[in-house]
Amino acid sequence: MRPRLEGAVAAITGAGRGIGRSIALRFAEQGAAVALAARTGPEIDAVADEVRAAGGRAIAVRCDVCRDEDVARFARLTREAFGEASVLVNNAGIHRVAPFLDATLADFEDTIQVNYIALVRVTRAFLPAMVAARAGRVINVASTAGKYGSRNQSMYNASKHAVVGLTRCLGLETAAHGVRVNAICPGFVDTDMIGEALPRMAQVLGVPQERVLPALMANVPIGRLLAPDEIAHLAVYLASPEADGITGQALTIAGGLILI
Repeated sequence: MRPRLEGAVAAITGAGRGIGRSIALRFAEQGAAVALAARTGPEIDAVADEVRAAGGRAIAVRCDVCRDEDVARFARLTREAFGEASVLVNNAGIHRVAPFLDATLADFEDTIQVNYIALVRVTRAFLPAMVAARAGRVINVASTAGKYGSRNQSMYNASKHAVVGLTRCLGLETAAHGVRVNAICPGFVDTDMIGEALPRMAQVLGVPQERVLPALMANVPIGRLLAPDEIAHLAVYLASPEADGITGQALTIAGGLILI
């Protein structure tokens, strides 16, 4: 069977671990050349090595998505290695937990800068070439937090609502130019991010840490964390020609946690 992403060039941020790593590996498996960006060089170097060991093509670029010069360099090195990117995956992000009045203005600014403004910055670096080619895919990794409210996560939820809103607007703006823009909204995924969040959740809620994850899973009908590969498979679909009729959507993959 022909690889679903044969001939594609994919630029992926936050590609060193978790969902980003899985997307990079699955994209390469399906024939895409992958340009990997993250702040931590050793992590993306390791992912690039995995791709090459499996016979794929990859470059690793150390990149802080909050810096204009880093993002410009990422776009340039992608182009020099493989040609213009036909797929962009905006996956870089951070998670913060705090009651609204305990969070500082700097906490809000940092979260919005990384989760939203940086996504805008990266998209502006890659989108013009897609519009010029009249073909392309932008996939924003948002969250179910971008679709509903929750206590003690106003910083994170607000940033992901912004990502979902931007996705819908860009999906409309770029449709006539052959570019499809969609978001993936995962629920609870078995990554370092959720592991790092559990101690802070326990502190904020005033409960033992071992009680937090079972309490979260009690709200998930399938009763388990999602695997990063489950998100990656949806990303492969959205990047493929099979999804050419889908744009401006925020697709939930959350084991039934929410139904929108």
